[in-house]
Amino acid sequence: MTTAIEGYIFYEIAALLVLAAGVGFVGLLLRQPLIVSFIAVGILAGPSGLDIARSDEQIDLLAELGIAVLLFLVGLKLDFTLVRTLGPVALVTGLGQVIFTTIFGFLIALGLGLDARTALYVAIALTFSSTIIIVKLLSDKREIDSLHGRIALGFLIVQDVVVVIAMISLSAIGVGGAGDGALSDVLAVLGYGLAMLAAVAVFIRFIANPLVERLSRAPELLVSFAIGWAALLAAVGHYLGFGKELGGLLAGVSLASTPFREAIAARLASLRDFLLLFFFIALGASLDLSVLGASVWPAVVLSFFVLIGNPLIVLAIMGAMGYRKRTGFLAGLTVAQISEFSLIFMAMGVTIGHVAEEALGLVTLVGLVTIAASTYMITYSHSIYDRLEPLLGVFERRRVADGREDKPEDAAAHDVVLFGLGRYGLGIGSSLRDAGLRVLGVDFSPEAVRHAKSRGFDVLFGDATDPEFLGHLPLRQAKWIVLAVPEHDIGLTHDDPRRALLRAVRDLGFSGKVAVAAHRPTSVDDLTRGGADLVLMPYRDAAIAAAGMILGRERTPELARSPDGQKELSA
Repeated sequence: MTTAIEGYIFYEIAALLVLAAGVGFVGLLLRQPLIVSFIAVGILAGPSGLDIARSDEQIDLLAELGIAVLLFLVGLKLDFTLVRTLGPVALVTGLGQVIFTTIFGFLIALGLGLDARTALYVAIALTFSSTIIIVKLLSDKREIDSLHGRIALGFLIVQDVVVVIAMISLSAIGVGGAGDGALSDVLAVLGYGLAMLAAVAVFIRFIANPLVERLSRAPELLVSFAIGWAALLAAVGHYLGFGKELGGLLAGVSLASTPFREAIAARLASLRDFLLLFFFIALGASLDLSVLGASVWPAVVLSFFVLIGNPLIVLAIMGAMGYRKRTGFLAGLTVAQISEFSLIFMAMGVTIGHVAEEALGLVTLVGLVTIAASTYMITYSHSIYDRLEPLLGVFERRRVADGREDKPEDAAAHDVVLFGLGRYGLGIGSSLRDAGLRVLGVDFSPEAVRHAKSRGFDVLFGDATDPEFLGHLPLRQAKWIVLAVPEHDIGLTHDDPRRALLRAVRDLGFSGKVAVAAHRPTSVDDLTRGGADLVLMPYRDAAIAAAGMILGRERTPELARSPDGQKELSA
């Protein structure tokens, strides 16, 4: 009997995967975002459609693991310096958006004929935005590291804290508790949260680097550890009452200071996308279209409020704080939808008896509309901004605070990205650094990474032949990429991964120059045709330099200034 049940679950998951691939392919042909396609898969597979998705517990388990991995990867991009810098704007914007959305949403709901209690429930539900959907979209656009992406992540965390408080309070009311009980529960959760932050700080200070360095000697073990660590802290966060999302985020933050974070992120990206498929399927399957009833007109009004009003609220708050209109607009678009927690919050209200089931149907329809619409808004955010930019000047101060511009990379961008930290690579890096260039070193050897870091280099652990890893590197402002990996480590000319690297960095929008080390003369023409701007021959170059020194005409690479005043390499 057990075998038959397990077989049925396998058939169900197989059917969902095939359906997701088919609907996703159709969406791709129609140029639709994959998130919309996957939510459509959930609706088709749910009780309102084909009724395939019946194993709720198994699907939810995979979805929750996907959420933990997603927030873990986001946490890998954060550090305490960033949190300290963006904390004030995240707090003010997050709380301001919650307060203003609740007030205006309540007034609109009253105007639509809802009673005061239902209007308050609906207004609170409209304040929650979906951290999962927003982070996934920003990650796909590689904007999670941008200023507007980081600010959005900050006020989403503030929203999540508000969600926790709202859920705890509602649960206390539901079991007959009083306000004092709810307050004590909230204070307990905050205390647990501070204790967990302290534990993570100790882990970062004393354990993270040596532990991850040891694990990196077996890359498969490093991936297993990362998944287990994300799941563990997500489970601890859930057990202590502040949610799997914040627990998974803290797991990533705890490893963000290690030079291995980009390699971990690259290896987990595909697993994240696979597991999140089940989150979107579960979300779509939970939308019960049979309870929508006569909620269409109120849902249209409230959807317009969420899609337009929420971004305007964020834009106004950030403009008042001195941020540019572009940053405020792009960050504001991320709150143009409601969350899966909005549906849970309304369902709790129905269970307690505070609101009717029609109110749940209303919020469900608003969720369906806003999630789909905001996906397009975030996907095409820059095009939308270009069209609306002349109308947004009222939201920007004439004198914008210093540093509050939305730049795609950190202010401390690197001039040179150097792959290969052996003797030759470190020699190149040291000379470039002595000449005033900022060098980021990359190597797949934990020992080489540790040695380079001990010499003061900015370093990352990762594989130059991994396209996903390359996508995480700060290439946009670099002037040069230097590949100084020994030739015997990366293959021969006709099947040379260096050619793939040259193509990959160009596909990622890198517009600088690439220098590649080669030991075989036959490699030179092949690499030049592949796009290398400079082919370094270590032994030949050293021999020429040595002969020049012997003859009294020292001939070494020089640093010249380009017409725009930026330092560049020249042979």
